Amino acid sequence: MTTQQTRRPRPRPRTTGGAFARRSLPGLVAAGLTSALLLTGCGFQIHDRVCSPGQYPVKAVGNATGGDCVADGQEPPEGWVRYPAGQVPEWVDDEWDRHWSTTVFDAEGRVVRD
Repeated sequence: MTTQQTRRPRPRPRTTGGAFARRSLPGLVAAGLTSALLLTGCGFQIHDRVCSPGQYPVKAVGNATGGDCVADGQEPPEGWVRYPAGQVPEWVDDEWDRHWSTTVFDAEGRVVRD
């Protein structure tokens, strides 16, 4: 009587990483792209409001760079004036924020020097 021998298949050589590497590669690529976008400042910008909700911006009298925020419904304190209607900066570095950054107002809210 002969015994039938079955051959064991040869083990395949292991590749580095295998299925784990195939699954994690897209994640690594996504993480790398996200890091690159964040580090270079591309992709999105964060805009800051000049004042918090419930407040409006005011300009310092006799000073080109002075600014503050006052609660809605209150008048600006002495030494501060409102911006002209329709020309109020809402966001840091918006059109009006840049425009008024070099302008000096008098106590009546008139432009003294541009």
